Amino acid sequence: MNSTTNERRTTVEAIQLTELVRGQEEWLLERVMPLVSQQDVCLDLSSVERIDAAGIAALISLYSMANSTGHFFTTCGASQRVVEILALVGLDRILLSRNAVFNSHSGSRFERPAA
Repeated sequence: MNSTTNERRTTVEAIQLTELVRGQEEWLLERVMPLVSQQDVCLDLSSVERIDAAGIAALISLYSMANSTGHFFTTCGASQRVVEILALVGLDRILLSRNAVFNSHSGSRFERPAA
């Protein structure tokens, strides 16, 4: 897991994860939970092709921890499939960065509108 920091937030790349599913969510939580309690974090999901309920629950836990400590947690770089799943469960508005650029499996890119 790599991270980069600018003045406002840390971007964490989940490069070891191709699936955020049951059994892998604990690995993510162990590494990212300490960060979200101390600073704003954007989790780069560009390598994640699949997410299930356990993965969604992990993202909600990270969001809740950040929120309770006065920080922000978002995701960025999500594949079109992950974006669709988060939208389906109504979490796209709180978990997806408004300025994120998303990657589809085919490699095309688009920018999510602000509204």
